[in-house]
Amino acid sequence: MYPLLFRTVLARLDPETAHHAAVIVIRALGVPPLSWIARAVTSPALSLRTEALGLVFDSPFGVAAGFDKDVTAVRGLDALGFGHVEVGTITAVPQEGNPRPRLFRLIPDRAVINRMGFNNGGAEAAHGRLARLRRRPRRAIVGVNIGKSRVVDVADATADYLRSAALLAPLADYLVVNVSSPNTPGLRGLQAVQTLRPLLEAVRDAAGRTPLLVKIAPDLPDDEVEEIARLAVEVGLAGLVATNTTLSRTGLRTDASVVEAAGAGGLSGAPLRARALEVLRLVRGVVPAEFCVISVGGVDTADDVRERLAAGADLVQGYTAFLYRGPLWARQINRGLAVRRGDRRA
Repeated sequence: MYPLLFRTVLARLDPETAHHAAVIVIRALGVPPLSWIARAVTSPALSLRTEALGLVFDSPFGVAAGFDKDVTAVRGLDALGFGHVEVGTITAVPQEGNPRPRLFRLIPDRAVINRMGFNNGGAEAAHGRLARLRRRPRRAIVGVNIGKSRVVDVADATADYLRSAALLAPLADYLVVNVSSPNTPGLRGLQAVQTLRPLLEAVRDAAGRTPLLVKIAPDLPDDEVEEIARLAVEVGLAGLVATNTTLSRTGLRTDASVVEAAGAGGLSGAPLRARALEVLRLVRGVVPAEFCVISVGGVDTADDVRERLAAGADLVQGYTAFLYRGPLWARQINRGLAVRRGDRRA
């Protein structure tokens, strides 16, 4: 039914409006008794349990940052069968993000262009919601993705990240430093090793016992990917998230006029698949086995997830294909993974 709903209704709506409508439904699914019913249908097979970051995940497949920016849909996403939810990107200062429209579908490519600009209610608001989640008897694994506030100069970025880390790390299962979004001016410049090292060291100290990871862009040259991966190990991070969205528009099937009209922003979805896999292999090739690598970018099917795991990912995330696959996407992924592992209960 979902493909028909997408073609006839959702594809005709403004993408951001459709997203907000979907979040309303997902939030409802997180409330009993609907959550009990949903969980009975979508619960991952026991064979999919995965250990990473000192935690046990029900499934290696989770939701990437960007879907639940304000920690409002975690319970619903958990009920839909995702093994973890990475919320954010959250900034210390609340911000509205870039002007709308700022989200665009490239349907022939099963892709999206976004220039959201870290729209979120800020770290203090997120702190309260995370605290309430931790009091629930069944608690999803929640990663928290933090970024630089737009009003803060790049030279003062470390202090800004520290404000968010101090508030959110104690309530997060893991923390991610996002220095790779293309939609905040100057942010990607923080990926340079000479600026990244002191930032990561400072946030690591502020995070305390909470595992800390860094999220990188797919547009980095191969040698810089490896350099940042080695730096993350040297600094004592728990892992790395590869990758964020891309600025590339190479090889798209969508009409060029549609792509041009969408304008600036990060591209996500199927076109990112090959490069995300390349970056995963580059990172895994230079880090120790115990270093956690989370792969994201172009993930659509159970075979995609299996390919990332075989290439060395500990966990895999998706987002864009959720728009095209619908609410049973995680269930489809988990069933496909479990069947290949020989679990008859899948």
